[in-house]
Amino acid sequence: MARNVRNPKIDTRSARAKLAQRREPYWTSIQPGFSIGYRKGATGGTWIAKRYDAAATPARLLHALGTADDNLDADGVTSLSFVQAQARARDWHDVEVKKIHGEEPVSTATYTVGNALDAYLAKLEAEGKASAREARYRAEAARPALGKVELRRLTADRLRKWLNDTADAPRRVRVKKGAEAKHLAEAITDDQRRARRSTANRAWAVIRAALNQAFADGKAITDAPWRRVKPFRGVDAARVRYLTVEEAMRLVNASFVEFRNLVTAALVTGARYSELGRLDVSDWMPDAGTILVRQSKAGKHRHIYVNDEGRAFFDQITAGRPGSAIMLPKTDGNRWAPYEQSRPMRATVLAGEIDPPIGFHGLRHTYASLAVMNGAPLQVVAHNLGHTTTRMVEKHYGHLAPSYVAETIRRTAPTFGLEGKSKVTKLRRGRAA
Repeated sequence: MARNVRNPKIDTRSARAKLAQRREPYWTSIQPGFSIGYRKGATGGTWIAKRYDAAATPARLLHALGTADDNLDADGVTSLSFVQAQARARDWHDVEVKKIHGEEPVSTATYTVGNALDAYLAKLEAEGKASAREARYRAEAARPALGKVELRRLTADRLRKWLNDTADAPRRVRVKKGAEAKHLAEAITDDQRRARRSTANRAWAVIRAALNQAFADGKAITDAPWRRVKPFRGVDAARVRYLTVEEAMRLVNASFVEFRNLVTAALVTGARYSELGRLDVSDWMPDAGTILVRQSKAGKHRHIYVNDEGRAFFDQITAGRPGSAIMLPKTDGNRWAPYEQSRPMRATVLAGEIDPPIGFHGLRHTYASLAVMNGAPLQVVAHNLGHTTTRMVEKHYGHLAPSYVAETIRRTAPTFGLEGKSKVTKLRRGRAA
């Protein structure tokens, strides 16, 4: 970021209040040929930028930057402080210079939420982040309402309205790229409302990250509008659905061969669907008993340790195959693509009579839940799942771990001699005499 210039006469509103009203701005040089000025009016002032280049046509350019914060607190949008006016002036100056060299950049004045999303998603994809695809899906949902809004006109109220509208909207159905968005028509229960708010929070996290990057890149004068918007609280306390060992075996037995291998791999590793789909035969390391995940959701690699049952499974499916082969191919020999697990999972859950139903990601929950209940330390489970800390593991599975509190309550809580069956006999409602 460029260093801001100082001028005691116009730095603050109190200093500007002492100035005489005049048409000619009070100029301050930012750099040779580039100045910022304050024009004092009857009820307040405005900021002006000036550029002079004898070799350019026209040689002298003036540009109105906006209203000074003489009467209203600076918000970077409708009222500008001296520092904020300088940022807007530099952006205008950069645009004009680039135009001379035949470039047509996007300026801060016209930089939109859509531009910010494009830049953020491009960054994720360039860094090879596995979360880029999901981020793009969530970003596309926000474009109709926010995509064309310029950052300088973005307000906290507008962002809050979008967040509330997203939470109140029915669930979207995934459609092909470019197709019109579709929503499910359904009655909203309390748990579904909580889930919708949780989904809105995840979408907001993507939007906020894109806006923060735009601010860091100098495309926004202030980040105040989105700093004021808070996500919904207490909406991530969903009950984690996991399978019992007996249900897991029914699910495995009900699946067809290629999908069975995918399901089994998920159960013995706790890996994400996307991570399993990218595995090659060479990623199984039998000597160490580990699976190498080369690209995780966080963009980092990790080794997943498996037990003897997992060793036997991976030894079996990799035996005699070249290291470059896909470890868990589909029937046609190709890799499992995003979302291709959904239909076979629903069919397998139905065939295995799993009730309530569970999605493929629930197999990851199953691995973690059963491991924690078997006494695996949370740090160990977090490592295998690919979390850098135990926070997420504690949040979702900590209540399943053997603990001092649980053991103490079971030993010391009062008992009342209650029997399993009540001896109370319900009276039949008779006909009135």
